[in-house]
Order: sequence, then C-alpha cells, then structure tokens
Amino acid sequence: MMSNKICKDNSKIDNLPFHIAIIMDGNGRWASQKGLPRSQGHEAGTQNLRRVIKCFADHKIKYLTIYAFSTENWSRPELEVNMLFDLLAQSIVEETPKLHSDGVRIKHIGRLDTLPKQLGQSILKSIELTKANKNMILTVAFNYGGRTEIIDATKKIIAENINPDLINEETFSTYLYDSELPDPDLIVRTAGEMRISNFLIWQSAYSEFYYTSVLWPDFDEIEIKKALSSYSNRHRRYGTI
Repeated sequence: MMSNKICKDNSKIDNLPFHIAIIMDGNGRWASQKGLPRSQGHEAGTQNLRRVIKCFADHKIKYLTIYAFSTENWSRPELEVNMLFDLLAQSIVEETPKLHSDGVRIKHIGRLDTLPKQLGQSILKSIELTKANKNMILTVAFNYGGRTEIIDATKKIIAENINPDLINEETFSTYLYDSELPDPDLIVRTAGEMRISNFLIWQSAYSEFYYTSVLWPDFDEIEIKKALSSYSNRHRRYGTI
C-alpha cells in the first residue's frame, strides 16, 4: 500500500466504508479568514488533497471520489475558473507520477469536451498511465454535474433505441459516466454546508452523509477519523427495518 503514512493515529475502525465521496468546500472562506486572495485558498486545498488521499489509503479505503469542479462553477469569475484549470493542470503533472507509484488508479467523471484541449488531454494521459493500478481508485469529478450526468445517460438510451420495458435501475446505471463505480457508502462535505450540490444524485440514493464545519484546507487526519468513526456506528437499512 502507500508508503510514508500520513495518519499518525491509524488505529483500527470496524465497518469502514468501501467508497467515500467528498465535496471539498471552504477554500475561499479559508483564504478570506486569513486575509489572503481566493487563489491561495484553492492552492491550500489542492495541497491538502494529497494528504487526505494518503490518509484514506492508510485506512484501506478502496474507492475515493472527489468533487473538484462542478458544471455550476463555470458561473464563477473567468479569472478564478482559469486559475482552477491551471491548478488542476499543475496538480496532474506533479501528482500523477506519485499516485502512480503508490498504486492509485485515476478515473474521471464529467464532461471533457468543454474543457481546454490541453487540460482534457492531460486528464486522459493520467487515466491511461494509471489504468492497471489497484490499491485505490481515485475518481475526479471535474466539470461534473449530477443532473447533466442523468440527462447524458438518458440521451444515450434514446440514441440506442432501448426498449422502455427493458429499462430499470440496473440498466440505467450502465449509462452513467462510470458504470463500474460503486455507489458511495459515505459522502463527506466540509465547511458546514448541508446540501448535496448536484453531486452523484443518482448514486447517493442510500448513501450516508457526514457534515463538518471544518474548511477543506484544514480537513486533516483527526477529521477523517471522526468521519470514519461516525460511519462505523451507523446501521444502514436501505429502506428496510
């Protein structure tokens, strides 16, 4: 598994989630509280992501999905959007070789066709390089929206002229951006917001949620342990008794 453990307290927790998805929120507020420009908040959030990935890997989490850029984020100021693209491009160059050596497979969900060409190509290269890795599956939701995913899946079904009588939940799931991605067991959101923000709408039907007021750049091993412990104490019923 990954070397150079980041989690100092890696004591055993029973009933760990198989798939964790994270809505990383609070970079801008983190910067504002420190009197810094928003760009430095996003940089701090990007730096923290590497630590968080390693910590979840230390806890043997198999699937980790991160919400990096939503379809709604295009409405932000152009300067900030371009800065986010540059950060991702830089992160791919710097982090992909490290993640690859740690056995992390990188996947992407969302629309690549509307991203800058060079950025889209970099994402595809990272996916190709790491496709055989099995220690952890890291899925990056970039230019992603849950409603858009459902619409795109519906368009594919219509285009293939599928018999409506053959369409069920299992069939529909195969038309999502990644049909192999299991539904998230736990969705974590930082910065105190208590909403899903168009993230994995179809897949989160029976997910457990964990909200924390901690801003994303400060989400550390202590907060990870709290989230995992909270999940381990829950009994998932899936609509049954």
